[in-house]
Amino acid sequence: MGLTIKGASRLSLIATRTGLDSQLSALDVAGISRFSSDFFEVVRVLDSSIALRRALTDSARTAADKQGLVAQLFADELDKPAMALVSLMAGLRWSSSKDLGDVIESLAVEVQAAAAEKDGSLDRLEAELFAFSQIVSSDSELRATLADRTAVAGRPAKSQLVTALLADKVCLSTLKLISAFVDHPRGRTIEAGLADFAASVSALKNRLIVRVTSSVALSEAQVDRLSASISKKIGQKVTLNVAIDEGVIGGLAIRFADELIDGTILTRLVEADRALAGKST
Repeated sequence: MGLTIKGASRLSLIATRTGLDSQLSALDVAGISRFSSDFFEVVRVLDSSIALRRALTDSARTAADKQGLVAQLFADELDKPAMALVSLMAGLRWSSSKDLGDVIESLAVEVQAAAAEKDGSLDRLEAELFAFSQIVSSDSELRATLADRTAVAGRPAKSQLVTALLADKVCLSTLKLISAFVDHPRGRTIEAGLADFAASVSALKNRLIVRVTSSVALSEAQVDRLSASISKKIGQKVTLNVAIDEGVIGGLAIRFADELIDGTILTRLVEADRALAGKST
């Protein structure tokens, strides 16, 4: 379960996450949560038009042309941080038109998880998503109600039912993510969709665990300085897992989950080396 993309789309995802980390570092919990809501709104708009998805991922169109289209569509709808990221994404290359919406949804979940991480409820969010999925699976009436895609005038949004059921029982991030899903499931069952969301939350947690491979043993002070430097760069507290490998090129390799970040970017290697030496970056 979860997001699976390859080729150009995967490279674009990595580039987007770099920009995303920079944006999130300047926001408080409320701002991060609004960022997530904005991304979910973009997904709904993209899913409403195949022609729009194709226009924004057409490699024959210039980045400026696609970014202009984004401005026309969303300038009055999104806050500046989300607008900047969607514009950035429109200028990147995507393997398929579907990948753009899939990536934005996955990042919307990760962003809400970042809000939970910032207010100390990340572990609770992960547990509550799983628990709600189990409740739905065991309650056929609730499952049928949430799965009903029949549009009826005057019927409250499914998110209103979720709010009535879960308000004051779950953390705010859990309520926001479940509400976003039930109102726009994108063709998935409740169980499948919540599993995808849980996978995205897990991806965020994995990114907070930074795997460092060094050609030499690092002292406790060096690990502390490196951890502080990386945390400052991405705007989130991280936990370092350090391994020794004498064959590491450049002396240091840094990974968030399965993505090699600093090991392939010279400037960041230099910054990491300076951090290890106790110098300011």
